[in-house]
Amino acid sequence: MLDERESQLGNMTEHVGLYDATYRDFDLDVRRSVRLETYGEDIGQNGWLTAEEWRTATGWLAAGEGSRVLDVACGSGGPAVDLARTTGALVLGVDVNGHAIETANELARRKGLAVQAQFEEADAARSLPFADGSFDAVVCIDAINHLPDRPAILSDWHRLLRPGGSILFTDPIVVTGLLSSDEIALRASIGFFVFSLRGENERLVREAGFELVRCDDTTDNVVEVARRWRQARARHHAALVDDEGEETFDGLQRFLSIVHALAGQRRLSRYRVLARKADR
Repeated sequence: MLDERESQLGNMTEHVGLYDATYRDFDLDVRRSVRLETYGEDIGQNGWLTAEEWRTATGWLAAGEGSRVLDVACGSGGPAVDLARTTGALVLGVDVNGHAIETANELARRKGLAVQAQFEEADAARSLPFADGSFDAVVCIDAINHLPDRPAILSDWHRLLRPGGSILFTDPIVVTGLLSSDEIALRASIGFFVFSLRGENERLVREAGFELVRCDDTTDNVVEVARRWRQARARHHAALVDDEGEETFDGLQRFLSIVHALAGQRRLSRYRVLARKADR
């Protein structure tokens, strides 16, 4: 018979529908309130990304009018739409979640950016259905850890880029300390995850043919966002339970607690990677 702790961990694996609920009801008043209280500025993100980090990091891409940017695992499309609005770039977002794509295209329409920011349903774990050299930049924020074959993914991004193009991605589950099996199970409870070792992203980027430009430790983002996100959700407990149910609410609160603890103790860290394809 499972003990209580094992039972809780087992129940958490049932919360993979969290993304469906989040993207389907993304514009719910309570979800907007939680995002604003979590991030300070709500650009429609759903992870460890702040608006300040997004604009700083995408500034390195030098995207502007005429640039084509691919946002891999774009979620609800908020950061992609923000990039299109602030830089004039043409942004294409892809995500495997149909609710996310629906939400993203609706957001672009509301912002008057339906031509400039477009979104398609596609499985980013496979080779993407775009021609070689289609993009000036590929971005993937807090999602590469959901894709099983990282070497193949990076090679595909290299194919999709024009000479001199850049990739920008964040990996929020780099192992930098000791982890128990229970902690790993709880941290991975909302979906499929690939945990990487420190230095592995840099190695794989180079093996895929890129020049590594920078690799920054951004773990502090996770610590602060997880803390604020959990607190914001607690303040809106009743409204969130009405939307997602008590079990999902409790499961996500436990998830955010373990994220905060492991990042705060630097046992799981987040790194931001910028790399470039050779000019020729």
